[in-house]
Amino acid sequence: MIRTKVIEKNANPEWNQAVNLQIKFPSMCERIRLTVYDWDRLTKNDCVGTAYLNLSKIASSGGEVEAATGESGLGFLPAFGPCYLTLYGSPREFTGFPDPYDDLNYGKGEGVAYRGRILVELVTKLDVSNEKKIEDIPNDDILVTEKYQRRRKFSLSVVFHSATMLTEGGEAIQFEVSIGNYGNKFDTTCKPLASTTQYSRPMFDGNHYYYLPWSNVKPVVTLTSYWENVSHRLDAVNILQNMADRLEANVTALKTAMLANVSDSRLAEVWLKLIDQVLEDTSCQLPELEGKPNITALDIQIRKLRMFYLENIKESARKLREEATDVKATLPDIEDWLLKVYQMAEEPQNSMPDVIIWMIQGERRVAYARVSAASVLFSTSHAEACGKYCGKTQTVFLKHPQDKTNGAKLPVQLRVNIWLGLSAVEQKFNSYAEGTFSVSAEMYENQALMFGKWGTTGLVGKHKFSDVTGKIKLKKESFLPPKGWEWESDWIVDPERSMLIEADAGHTEFADEVYENESRFPGGEWKAADEQYTDVNGEKSAPPGEIDCPPGWQWESDAWSYDINRAVDEKGWEYGFVIPPDTKPKSWSAAEKMYHTHRRRRLMRQRKKDPKAAADVKGRPPGQDPEGWEYAALIGWKFHIKQRSSDTFRRRRWRRKMAPSDRIGSAAIFKLEGALGADMSADDDSKSSGKDKETATTVFGANTPIVSCTFGKSFVYHLRCYIYQARHLKALDKDSFSDPYAYVSFLHQSKKTEIVHATLNPTWDQTLLFNDLEIYGDPQIIAKNLPDVVIELFDYDQVGKDEFLGRSICPPVLKLSGTTDITPKLLWYPVQNGSKQAGDVLVAAELILKTKADGSDLPIVPPQRAPKLYMVPQGIRPVVQLTAVEILTWGLRNMKPYQLAAVTSPSLIIQCGGEVVETAVIKNVKKNPNFPSSVLFMKVLMPKEEMYTPPVIVKVIDHRPFGRKPVVGQCTIESLEEFRCDPFVEKMDVAPQARMCLMSAPRDVIIDIDDKKPLLASKRDFGVKSTAHLAEKEEETVDWWSKFFASTGDHDKCGQYVQKGYDGLKVYDCELEDVPEFYGLTDFCKTFKLERGRTEDDEDDPSIVGEFKGSFKIYPLPDDPGMPPPPRQFRELPDSGPQECIVRIYIVRGIDLQPKDSNGLCDPYVKIVLGKKVIEDRDHYIPNTLNPEFGRMYELSCFLPQEKDLKISVFDFDMLTRDEKVGDTVIDLENRFLSRFGATCGVPQSYCTTGINTWRDQLRPTQLLQNLARLKGFPQPAFLDDGNRISYGGKDYTLNEFEANKILHPHLGPPDERLALHVLRTQGLVPEHVETRTLYSSFQPNLSQGRIQMWVDVFPKSLGPPGTPFDITPRKAKKYVLRVIIWNTSDVILQEKSITGEEMSDIYVKGWMPGFDDKQKTDVHYRSLGGEGNFNWRYVFPFEYLPAEQLCVVAKKEHFWSLDKTEFRVPPKLLIQIWDNDKFSLDDYLGYLELNLHNIIVPTKTSSKCNIDMIPDDKQPVKPKSVTNLFEQKSIKGWWPCIAEKDGTRILAGKVEMTLEIVTEKEAEERPSGKARDEPNMNPKLDPPNRPETSFLWFTNPCKTMKYIVWRKFKWIFLGIILLLIVLLFVGVFLYSLPNYVSMKIIKPV
Repeated sequence: MIRTKVIEKNANPEWNQAVNLQIKFPSMCERIRLTVYDWDRLTKNDCVGTAYLNLSKIASSGGEVEAATGESGLGFLPAFGPCYLTLYGSPREFTGFPDPYDDLNYGKGEGVAYRGRILVELVTKLDVSNEKKIEDIPNDDILVTEKYQRRRKFSLSVVFHSATMLTEGGEAIQFEVSIGNYGNKFDTTCKPLASTTQYSRPMFDGNHYYYLPWSNVKPVVTLTSYWENVSHRLDAVNILQNMADRLEANVTALKTAMLANVSDSRLAEVWLKLIDQVLEDTSCQLPELEGKPNITALDIQIRKLRMFYLENIKESARKLREEATDVKATLPDIEDWLLKVYQMAEEPQNSMPDVIIWMIQGERRVAYARVSAASVLFSTSHAEACGKYCGKTQTVFLKHPQDKTNGAKLPVQLRVNIWLGLSAVEQKFNSYAEGTFSVSAEMYENQALMFGKWGTTGLVGKHKFSDVTGKIKLKKESFLPPKGWEWESDWIVDPERSMLIEADAGHTEFADEVYENESRFPGGEWKAADEQYTDVNGEKSAPPGEIDCPPGWQWESDAWSYDINRAVDEKGWEYGFVIPPDTKPKSWSAAEKMYHTHRRRRLMRQRKKDPKAAADVKGRPPGQDPEGWEYAALIGWKFHIKQRSSDTFRRRRWRRKMAPSDRIGSAAIFKLEGALGADMSADDDSKSSGKDKETATTVFGANTPIVSCTFGKSFVYHLRCYIYQARHLKALDKDSFSDPYAYVSFLHQSKKTEIVHATLNPTWDQTLLFNDLEIYGDPQIIAKNLPDVVIELFDYDQVGKDEFLGRSICPPVLKLSGTTDITPKLLWYPVQNGSKQAGDVLVAAELILKTKADGSDLPIVPPQRAPKLYMVPQGIRPVVQLTAVEILTWGLRNMKPYQLAAVTSPSLIIQCGGEVVETAVIKNVKKNPNFPSSVLFMKVLMPKEEMYTPPVIVKVIDHRPFGRKPVVGQCTIESLEEFRCDPFVEKMDVAPQARMCLMSAPRDVIIDIDDKKPLLASKRDFGVKSTAHLAEKEEETVDWWSKFFASTGDHDKCGQYVQKGYDGLKVYDCELEDVPEFYGLTDFCKTFKLERGRTEDDEDDPSIVGEFKGSFKIYPLPDDPGMPPPPRQFRELPDSGPQECIVRIYIVRGIDLQPKDSNGLCDPYVKIVLGKKVIEDRDHYIPNTLNPEFGRMYELSCFLPQEKDLKISVFDFDMLTRDEKVGDTVIDLENRFLSRFGATCGVPQSYCTTGINTWRDQLRPTQLLQNLARLKGFPQPAFLDDGNRISYGGKDYTLNEFEANKILHPHLGPPDERLALHVLRTQGLVPEHVETRTLYSSFQPNLSQGRIQMWVDVFPKSLGPPGTPFDITPRKAKKYVLRVIIWNTSDVILQEKSITGEEMSDIYVKGWMPGFDDKQKTDVHYRSLGGEGNFNWRYVFPFEYLPAEQLCVVAKKEHFWSLDKTEFRVPPKLLIQIWDNDKFSLDDYLGYLELNLHNIIVPTKTSSKCNIDMIPDDKQPVKPKSVTNLFEQKSIKGWWPCIAEKDGTRILAGKVEMTLEIVTEKEAEERPSGKARDEPNMNPKLDPPNRPETSFLWFTNPCKTMKYIVWRKFKWIFLGIILLLIVLLFVGVFLYSLPNYVSMKIIKPV
């Protein structure tokens, strides 16, 4: 976080500082937050406001677009401004108390008020390091930003047409409109003039809501403000927004047409209209940027990107129009276009604040709404660039600040007309203005009551004529019309009717109340108080006898009565006492005490509207003073209409209207106000003088100008709302249901539907009539922006307040003439509860203009179902047809306890379309959870159109003692389309599988079971010896895993399985239930989740309490009752009793399991739960792997359907801590058992009696085919030609048809069984398979935790024992020994030079098998002068090998602390390397040889023939003749070349002579061999190598060194040196002896 400097005592600070942030792209940071604080010296800094810069909106990667289209230059780094960022936050009410909305200032939630703006510029530079995090901006850069701050004057007008759906009455209400600081009445920086409406009191609409009675005089708010002209940005936004709105409307029409199943021609017509509109919209050009004074770099990049996307959408639309054939398939592309256009319509550089509308009740800000300035901005370029609601009446829903209910409680609904534009073009407002705009000069005449007479003598501190406060003295002569305005009339008395509304206004029933008061001294007698009769607040009131029934009302009772339905005594008194200086009690109690000094009781009298009474004088509320006076008890108190005896003050309002001159028109309302203070100088276009800038405050004194829009004529409309039904509502009652009803509101009227009890899918079938709706304005203009019908749904509660279910909005259809043939269509509209989807409501509405007062031009009134309860008429209500609904009620599963008691005796109640049927009671759920009678039938009048089809509601009730029948679960089946069928079309495959129906009718099937022989004995006799030999040989080459790998396409691991002609199996990459051709295995019955309890706030669904197993068949019945009914669909049902079964679970392997250990792996094992049986296979965990090969088979017995849920879990084994669950999956065995697809045991491809594919089912193929023929009504299959031909289902099949061009192996069974199996495989049954199931965890229920491959076999014990299970045990590696004898080397590179200069190498050979740690090397052949080396050295490499996969298995610990070894599989290879030995430095690497033992290169017999071409490079393929398999050949000897890399090319590094031999563990024990030349040195025996005498290590053999190195190389030098030494010795002796000899000769001459 980086902070700027603090500027003290300044509301318009200028920091002029640059903040440097280091960011890497792509960045994990999505937003840059800018927060402005108010620095406090002693206390915590206050947050002014927060704004965000979204990097995704001010930058573009461009990578995907450029890669897809080839277009370049679309990506750009983050850039912004210079441009103002607007700050929003809490209301600008400055108090000393903590701000309850302070979180809004930090950007937590939507800001409700303007808090200021900051001028920001963002520039991104690459590879620029700046150590300074913050620095000052140079003055030259500051001057550049001046052009971005030039402001223009804008005019804003808001006309309030209606304020409805107020939930509370009471205090008076006014509305304030502001944009920025302009218009905020609580802001002192700008003084508002006409930014607020006058206060009005709400009036009850007679049903549920309140509204403000503005009648034909609509309040108008107008103000001017100064902002930067960013029209070039907002014009583009509005063009794209209008384009998106049209596209969304067309997409909605297309979806509705698809839902209604319209004809293909009509659907194509709607689709073509959409495509043509897209082509037309995308052909338009966005506003040009040239010549605009405040263009930024981001503007240019955004326009370029927008134009590219528009062109891309245009090309896609043109391509779809030419090539598309399926309308529904194009919908995803069209929705992508819509999303892209909405994204393009976002403008990050919008410096103009939103228009904020506040509802003020008293002096409290209650609710607000923010309207985007762009949506109401007038554009001078063209009409398409104007805002969506510019000068148009729109509906605005206000909301509470920080609404915790998330919009559940609606404060008010406004209909407003907003126009915003430059003051330079404010004359354009005249073309948008409706009605007559007027401004009223206002003053109040005040009088006081003195000595029984009204006059001015008793006015203390008041004036005869004053403003509304009574403090400023006014005269009629002092009022002068402003410029552009003229007096329209003289001064008249005009009382504010909306402020003088009585409490009973709008009600049809009302209770008058008066409190009778008595007082006493403590312990004395009660006497009448000084003010005997008061209201609830203690204010003086008239006695009950003096209160008359108002005109138009009549009393319901003859006399006043005491209210005893409160905390009072038996006579209605409540008691209290007074503590001075108070004069009234603060609290009241029902029990009398001695110290009580006051008591009171409430007198009530009900009255109701008299329908026969004549209406009062139009235009004056009942009881209003004819002279327009309003009264109050004291000055400053609340005023009322009727005079009371306690009143001492009265006043009346005088008004004089002004009208705009014809030359200026309605735009004259903008002349009433000008910006004050410093902002006046900012108007660059203003050319008026100082006198012209005289504000309205100078003219009118303290009064704000009262601007209004008067409509001279109102049009009367009639609304009909057809509310048919709702669906998917939230359950708010504990019985899992709700009691929904709806309030339907349209403008100032509302109606209520009837209450439908105990349902989440209510059907009201009700028409609500709204009579005599007065709407002011031209009907043609209203037709473009119709008011919406608002539907609020509630849950009725007998105790407590009704709970809110949701709100929906429906636009009505307008009929301006009786001849208009427009029939409203019932459509589903979403119900929203805050931001959550809370269901749908099926509704339509039509608004009809009444042209005749008697209503004779209206449509016929719909028929009544009850008094004043109208049904939805024909033509609008769905067309119904008598429909049969067959219900298969199979049973209930997994029912949870209800109210701590188990569900023991349940039954079902099924409702659909008003019809109800009930099943029989299950006597004991534990013994048999199936219903005794399974099929129910009902006739329902059901809509023909699927979109109107009512849901099926299933309720489960439990029959408990004492007649209690609580609802213990329910479910709603919404879509019934999948259950519709044609009863006359006979489906050949509708029968359940053969096994299930065999158990339902065992007498009709013959099962031949021979106890002495295997169930499937082979008719072929291959001989005992041949069979045993065949099995032993196959066991070495193929197994079940060979079959599995051959089916997955991994032929490297399947060995010779495919070549032998064996069949594979089907491997599904998903659950068996998700395979499309098996329809989820729910063909017999489906599983419906049962729910219970109310929907919690933090959950989307109620709790699941059980399952209902059943199905439905829906088909139309003939209209003629004389015609025979269609045949029933549910026939030949299986026995519903429990079945004991054997279940075999085959767990093959796991795939990509979720890691659970710190090393990123896990130690998985399997846990099986079936009913109360648990198998925890913890001992067979597989260490350190995410892809384990379990290869486990578990066999259990169970009873279906009681133990139907098979739960397979994978756990991670931990030695010290608790094992963690990786995930689990649940299989419904009952669905598989009952499915017609034979999911209990997959049908294999071939019938084998021996081998790995031995038949494992309980019935032979011929028996299965006979049962299937009986169930389908076919004749029994006939076998001909010794079983080689069969006649089944009217067709002939031959064995040659199925087995042509196939390899027939000796394991196949007799021909008749094989042919029967081939025919079975054509019947759509589940094949022999392996399914892949996804594991899920309860902690992350939507994220995959890995997958397991497995399958399940289910065998009913009633059919006998099943066949032998498959052996899927993982392959176990066999132990082998590789013996390598290194004989000789030749032509090895001579790496070094001796001290004598000879090239030589000290050669040794190293060898190992990759993946194994056992590296072995020979001894050293020293001083090889020709590259030859003699070793006679044996390597012995024991290893474990999988023959089927041709891989070696390596198991070793990853770390010394690891508990288990980790297994790896590597190919069997031998790596030989030649090295040069060095004693005082690292050994030198000379060359290598890598041999694959499966494809080993055939060596040469002699060294001369061995060359580098024997080893192919990466580009050269290996010839089959040049390689052999050592596992088959067992032993091989010869010369191989070793290679080395030099300058990127291969060179010959030497040749090595070896013998390679592979022996099994048993052979190694029989023919042992030791390593090197150690004992046992045999097989073969290795003699020491016959190396030359020159091969020795000089350091350890100095004598040999002298003999073979020094003497051999330097012997002549040594001889010469010796000779020279001898000569020198003689010369030395001679010279030494010469002087003595000479002297002797001299002394003793001879």
